[in-house]
Amino acid sequence: MTLTDLLVPTYRQMLQMLRGLLEKAQQQLPDQAESLLTARLADDMLPLAAQVRFAAFQAQEAIFRLRGQRIPEWLDAIAAEGRHAGDSPGTIADATARLDDALSMLAEVSAEALDGAADLAISIALPGGLTFDMTGVRYARDWALPQFYFHVVTAYAILRHQDVAIGKAEYVPYMFAYRRPDAAVAG
Repeated sequence: MTLTDLLVPTYRQMLQMLRGLLEKAQQQLPDQAESLLTARLADDMLPLAAQVRFAAFQAQEAIFRLRGQRIPEWLDAIAAEGRHAGDSPGTIADATARLDDALSMLAEVSAEALDGAADLAISIALPGGLTFDMTGVRYARDWALPQFYFHVVTAYAILRHQDVAIGKAEYVPYMFAYRRPDAAVAG
């Protein structure tokens, strides 16, 4: 399995899932949907608006890093939006647009785009001077996917905590493509 085979489908199906969760929130709580963007799991955590933006950012950032490219300014702007989402959460339409933009970018990634990246040297510099050096495969395994899933799962948990009626089936809707035709669905 190549890094492209692992990352791109994973990012696409999880971003589509997150988009679906935002749609469900809007349908179920139309009068509260916009205020959900400021909801947090804990006071020291970022709100839903930030979690969505960071999920979109993380998926796209990995593609640039694993192609050995600089992160473009427009993508850095999404990360900045995420960092400031507590003060400027935007709207559900804004959050959905960020997901749609990320999905469009991922749809254009060629099937072999990341194939030579396994041994690529990647450095991640965090605020405060902490820097991590790793190979492409370790970056994908130890940073890109965990960071991405953190934001996706946190967004899911915020929506659940705010009484949006979602469950495991909404979190992994793509799994139903693998369902045996004769399998019973627990109700």
